[in-house]
Amino acid sequence: MSRRSGILEFAVLGLLRESPMHGYELRKRLNTSLGVFRAFSYGTLYPCLKTLVANGWLIEEPGNTPEDALAAPLAGRRAKIVYRLTAEGKEHFEDLLSQTGPDAYEDEHFAARFAFFGQTSRDVRMRVLEGRRSRLEERLEKMRASLARTRERLDDYTLELQRHGMESVEREVRWLNELIESERAGRDLKGSASGGSAQQNTNGAPGVLPRPGDTPGTDTPGDTTT
Repeated sequence: MSRRSGILEFAVLGLLRESPMHGYELRKRLNTSLGVFRAFSYGTLYPCLKTLVANGWLIEEPGNTPEDALAAPLAGRRAKIVYRLTAEGKEHFEDLLSQTGPDAYEDEHFAARFAFFGQTSRDVRMRVLEGRRSRLEERLEKMRASLARTRERLDDYTLELQRHGMESVEREVRWLNELIESERAGRDLKGSASGGSAQQNTNGAPGVLPRPGDTPGTDTPGDTTT
């Protein structure tokens, strides 16, 4: 399994843990709530869903809305399929949530993991945040060293681009420091005392979800259209 497909499977399982959904509904949630998946297609999503069904983590059910009931008799149309998380799928997702290895700190995977911090235990959130901060501090050190070596050979615009990249990483490190401080103090994202999960918005994702291309220090993902 590629890293990219692994992130997609993780996000799909997480969204279906909230409620069963059609494929179209899933794609919309992945694009809007989890900005890391803004540029992928049905050609990417449906093979992922089929794999999750084959693994026993999802089941397919016929839709039960009035529109779904009328779809089958219409020429060329099939009733929508609803995807539901199985008990094994929920257990698998919870296992994925508990993992804090190096992959959790990478740009795209971190964004997906952060989106489900509301379902993640505080100690795991801390390890992921601290790992991400450590990764970015290493990146920042390398960027500074590279800039020091090449400064005299760069034109003004390239030099400004390098500085902009460093400032973006520095901003994300400061943001992570604030999140880590809040976690240590037992506060949720709105600053109130909380012994449970982080505050979520109505879409089920934390209100300060880092979106690739928007979050400092996070690369914009490539198009996953197949």
